[in-house]
Amino acid sequence: MMKTITTLLPIALLVAASGSAWSQSWGPRNLEELKEETLDRARNAEGPIGRVKMDDAERAMANLHTLERDDWAGVWSEIAEGYLAKAKAATTDEEARENYMFAWRYFDIGRWPTEKHSAGKREAYDRGREAFIAYGKLLDPPVEVVRIPFEDTEIVAYLRIPDVDGPAPLVFGMNGLDSRKEGVMAGSQNFIDNGIAAFAIDMPGTGQAPLLIDVGSERYLSVALDYLVERPEIDASRIVVQSRSWSGYWAAVLGYTERERLAGVAVHGVGIHGYFQPEWQKEAVNSLEYLFDLFPARSVVYGVDSMEDFLAYGPRLSLVERGLIDQPSAPMLLVNGEQDTQQPIADLYMMMKHGDPKTAWVNPVGGHMGRSEEWPGGRIMREVVQPWLMRQLGVEPKSNSGLVVARE
Repeated sequence: MMKTITTLLPIALLVAASGSAWSQSWGPRNLEELKEETLDRARNAEGPIGRVKMDDAERAMANLHTLERDDWAGVWSEIAEGYLAKAKAATTDEEARENYMFAWRYFDIGRWPTEKHSAGKREAYDRGREAFIAYGKLLDPPVEVVRIPFEDTEIVAYLRIPDVDGPAPLVFGMNGLDSRKEGVMAGSQNFIDNGIAAFAIDMPGTGQAPLLIDVGSERYLSVALDYLVERPEIDASRIVVQSRSWSGYWAAVLGYTERERLAGVAVHGVGIHGYFQPEWQKEAVNSLEYLFDLFPARSVVYGVDSMEDFLAYGPRLSLVERGLIDQPSAPMLLVNGEQDTQQPIADLYMMMKHGDPKTAWVNPVGGHMGRSEEWPGGRIMREVVQPWLMRQLGVEPKSNSGLVVARE
């Protein structure tokens, strides 16, 4: 069965500090609890640690002596730098590819959950992107870095196109609150094996996204879609959207606003109305499903620091307030767990009762994104989300080999 989830800290402690001076000490775990939970997640390949070498995780935790963000970044970045050196000294592409992958993975853990509040985490994020791009060049097909003009800046994203006859269908993938587009693209191999192109972009407020989260921020996602439908290698009539956690909101928005151009959207983690209400957030920011720094990660994507501003910011994003929930939509798959402490399951049921009919998968004992002991994230991705997306593209899944699941 799933772990019992409780809440720990009163909200007053969450408001006690702000900005770059914050450490992880606000909770929900003290140092020893954090170390223990980190190693437990490493053993079980659970987010945000994911698939790592156990001796590396043990070394990182042995060297972690405070809850300061730069210290967390430092212990993982030190390990990452070792793999980066091995990759650069490698004598074969296979050796280099494996070491670049581990370098990116450890830098990515080091910058988690957000690089916005710490110089060390920003450095880990930058170094991690460099390692990932080097890794992506060694894949077959390689990862292409695309740069799309947008207003007075640009959209930076990744694209992999399989070697198939004619234009390929495409999965438009977005990261969650604390993952990044690199992790999305790292999970693309199963699509490639099935002749499907993969696109990865940072959702608003995260990574290299050109906009913070706000009403209308989906406009740059539409600009990215404009770009993709003009690529001759892409079948513009067969594009689906894959989300994870927070980006389930953006998948839902695109399902309404871009319904004519999308064959389907997977809303994996459903936060669309109740999620944005103050009464939910006051409790949810203490969720033990999250390793640490949930409130800082959630507030920074709005560009706010205080709890007061955070609670006032969210309600206008509601799909009810935006008048979208009763509108016709592209086909939607809704996925979550009944016991999710980060996004209210009531939001999923609300979506089912409004607008066009939708498909839903709910794990009665599942936590965030439906995960439980019997249904870990990788299994849900392999057996529920990816097959649904492929069938919306007219592709019958033939392979799950090589699947690498992005951490959440």
